[in-house]
Amino acid sequence: MAHAAGTEPAAGRGAFARFFGWEASGSVLLLAATVAALAWANSPWAGSYHDMLHAEAGVVWHGVPHALSLHHWVNDGLMALFFFVVGLEIKRELVVGQLSTFRTAILPVAAAAGGLVLPALIYAAINAGGPGARGWGVPVATDIAFALGVLALLGSRVPLGLKVFLTALAIADDLGAVAVISLFYTERIDLLALAAAAGQLGLLFLVGRLGVRRVGVYAILATGVWVATLASGVHATVAGVLLAMLVPVRARIEPGRFLDAVRGGLAELERAPLSRDSMVSDKAQLATIEEVHGATLRFLPAGAVLEAYLHPVTAYLVLPAFALFNAGVKLEGGMAAALGSPVSLGILAGLFLGKQAGITGAAWLALRLKAAELPEGVTMAQLWGASVLAGIGFTMSIFVAGLAFPDESLVASAKIGILAASALAGVAGYVVLRLILRRKA
Repeated sequence: MAHAAGTEPAAGRGAFARFFGWEASGSVLLLAATVAALAWANSPWAGSYHDMLHAEAGVVWHGVPHALSLHHWVNDGLMALFFFVVGLEIKRELVVGQLSTFRTAILPVAAAAGGLVLPALIYAAINAGGPGARGWGVPVATDIAFALGVLALLGSRVPLGLKVFLTALAIADDLGAVAVISLFYTERIDLLALAAAAGQLGLLFLVGRLGVRRVGVYAILATGVWVATLASGVHATVAGVLLAMLVPVRARIEPGRFLDAVRGGLAELERAPLSRDSMVSDKAQLATIEEVHGATLRFLPAGAVLEAYLHPVTAYLVLPAFALFNAGVKLEGGMAAALGSPVSLGILAGLFLGKQAGITGAAWLALRLKAAELPEGVTMAQLWGASVLAGIGFTMSIFVAGLAFPDESLVASAKIGILAASALAGVAGYVVLRLILRRKA
């Protein structure tokens, strides 16, 4: 995604297709887990659902138990991995992707800013002075998995530029959501624990610069950062983003040096008899193989490798687990009655109306001022259709709701508003884009 939509090389298109495929196919599991959680929480077996949420797991250290509920393990542990991958995506886009230059970044960043501010203002206006006023951050985020999943249903008729725009918009949106969590939903700060987290981050930076390759060293320090951040009062998932910022997304050696090492090594190996076990007795052959392997490792960006390995884990495991443990809300009196609270209405209006107006309005203003231009093959009508899909808040919105409200009844109202808004945005976005793309064809 480092190039404009019309000039993106085949390799870049392949990488984007893999990313898009993960998000789109993962949304099916995410939807299934959501439906299962809702059905379970509203079934005669609802008690077993709540028992699962509050079951504790942990370790005993010197006779003292250290345990968290399964709900906390998912939200504070597994979601830290999700935020680590989000951080990798953000850094990739900032360094080499759509957000790396002013020209390519201005449209999705301006649109994301509009899509953050207006939903928050709409929610705040509806809940001003009420018990739910603190939840203004709930409708600011877009769920990239569901949004791209709906977009995938439209198939090849969707221009690549629109897929890239929506992805860049959602990643810029994630960056804003992480800032909101860090700045506005941190109750207390333990400076000693925060200093411990910062010190271990510094050590991670140092061992990375020294070229240490032992995975165990990084795993121990990363776990230490997570534990210290959790103890500091800053939400532990922020540790995932901070850790991702230390991962390089560019190759550590120049392409010419990599090619010279590989060509020289291969030429050396071709001159000697090579078999599956010849390097055991031939130390020179083993050294040549290690040299080629080392050059390959130095040329592979660690960020790209980690993203490739971890993206399927978050898409197929972490996010469905999060949905299963968080989407199970009791619908007392039905969905219509539940949507009557100011919290639910504020979220519904913020996500469905605020996202559309904020994203489309900010993008139109950036285009009007000639600060940006539409991606190749993308129309303003298509961009509006994408803004409707951006009203799917789900994962990030539910996550922020859990941080914003200490009262379980407010959390339940928030989840109902999020589920209703996300369903409405998904269906409406699909219909709007299908009509627009059919008219264009």
